[in-house]
Amino acid sequence: MRYWLMAGLLAASLVAVAQSKKTSGNPIFEGWYADPEGIIFNKTYWVYPTYSDKYEKQVFMDAFSSPDLVNWTKHPRIVDTASVKWAKKAMWAPAIIEKDNKYYLFFSANDIQNNNEAGGIGVAVADKPEGPFKDLLGKPLLDKFYNGAQPIDQFVFKDKDGQYYMIYGGWRHCNIVKLKPDFSGFIPYEDGTIYKEITPKGYVEGPFMFMKDNKYYFMWSEGGWTGPNYSVAYAISNTPFGPFERIGTVLQQDSTVARGAGHHSVIQIPKKNEYYMVYHRRPLSETHANHRVTCIDKMVFDKNGLIQPVKITFEGVKPRKLK
Repeated sequence: MRYWLMAGLLAASLVAVAQSKKTSGNPIFEGWYADPEGIIFNKTYWVYPTYSDKYEKQVFMDAFSSPDLVNWTKHPRIVDTASVKWAKKAMWAPAIIEKDNKYYLFFSANDIQNNNEAGGIGVAVADKPEGPFKDLLGKPLLDKFYNGAQPIDQFVFKDKDGQYYMIYGGWRHCNIVKLKPDFSGFIPYEDGTIYKEITPKGYVEGPFMFMKDNKYYFMWSEGGWTGPNYSVAYAISNTPFGPFERIGTVLQQDSTVARGAGHHSVIQIPKKNEYYMVYHRRPLSETHANHRVTCIDKMVFDKNGLIQPVKITFEGVKPRKLK
């Protein structure tokens, strides 16, 4: 009887602590997680990160949900190599989209180094944001190098006309491809090509795109992911194909807070000029390449629509419930 009473009191105290949190704090949840994809589904915030570990152990993904950006719930193993048979190691950089009441999770796997290795970019599907996700195709969606781009770090972008694009690429090259409606493959452009290169100066990996004021904001990571110089830069264009001229750096390390801030995503509050950057960084106390944590801070624009440098913090952001 005493055990159950104590357990009940502990649970109640944990709930009270969660409800009393004034900010999210950074990192926003415990554990080594990187490459976070932040998105809103059904008036709930979701973050889909890479489980950051050695490639041989990086064989599953967790997701996290929150009603207010402050209190997060973990959804463990939403997908793993048991449900994606061709993925043997290094599942990472999730990108997710909702279409026709289905949730499509795009991911990189196996870290292939040439066209003779098995792996690349895959797609999994589920009926709910928390999964479980199952392999959509039974094989990679993309498993070859085109225009010098390693098939990794995919982001799926829905244009204003309803067309879905996948923007991807490592090894300092970035391509954009037009996705078929069922995400089973690609549609050639009018000139017959499939893989259009849109690489801006300084690009390394981690592409992300969003629209604001009818302009296309293209963002990417620069530097080496294991080093302190990892950072995020951006460009603006009138089309999703560019040209993208580098404007400047918007996320980087702060020697008093953390190192290696990069590989981000952006959450916009629907119909509001409110933006949040979700990203990973390495705590000052850590030197291990995979000891990365997921954080969130506000992203703001000046009167000309330029992104102001994001200040990385220990505090994170204040609660923001969705109506």
